[in-house]
Amino acid sequence: MHLSELVRLALQEDVGGGDVTTLATIPSTHRSTAKITAKQDLVCFGHEVAQEVFHQMGCHYTPLVEEGVFLAKGTVVATIEGPTGKMLTAERLALNFLMRLCGIATHTYHTVQGLNPNMKVVDTRKTTPLLRRFERSAVCAGGGYNHRFALYDGILIKDNHISACGSIAKAISQAKKHGHHLMKIEVEVESLEGLEEAITAGADVVMLDNMTDDQYREAVKIANGRVLLEASGNMNRERLVRIQDIGIDVVSMGGLIHQATWADLSMKMA
Repeated sequence: MHLSELVRLALQEDVGGGDVTTLATIPSTHRSTAKITAKQDLVCFGHEVAQEVFHQMGCHYTPLVEEGVFLAKGTVVATIEGPTGKMLTAERLALNFLMRLCGIATHTYHTVQGLNPNMKVVDTRKTTPLLRRFERSAVCAGGGYNHRFALYDGILIKDNHISACGSIAKAISQAKKHGHHLMKIEVEVESLEGLEEAITAGADVVMLDNMTDDQYREAVKIANGRVLLEASGNMNRERLVRIQDIGIDVVSMGGLIHQATWADLSMKMA
């Protein structure tokens, strides 16, 4: 969905037939300036969406800090100028977007900061419907990386695909018939035997699902550089630190997005 349409629908949900409080208290000719301030240390992300919210309400939004920058509590993130009533109507929605996206960027930053750069930490498709582009961009702003964007841009054979096909080898064989020569094939396995089968069948990437640290070490020895290895399941900052030098290429963490708490920002009239 295009950003303008997303914001239009979000405003419709929040405003409906009109902001009755603002209509009752603020003259239509009244104009103001306001500033949005970080009420905690955070990584800034979300200007594009907040700007569109205020734009659709006839206000001018000016970012004061760059996306992806770590800010101290008290930093002014942006200023807004325009009709006071319109600004107040837009306030909550714009802040909701900013707080959500800054929260994801900040959580990602604290999760991946200082890790071995040879091990990429990526998000997953566990995103809020229709907000995927923004949430996953927030992950990148925080120092993480993206997995495949959606079902259409990467082959990832998971346990239910394997169950339906009958075996890892058969699922990979079927995928090779349908994927073009530039598309890699990833397969999820739950055992080291499954890893061996996936490598033999020609997988390009193998996802090691819910394995122990010792199994990761053994998997690196078995793979010996023949495939990329992705670890997934029961990941947190403590475990990332523990496994960062084992030789895993990628760690996927849905929690970069779905476990992030909203950052705290506020808008105040100048």
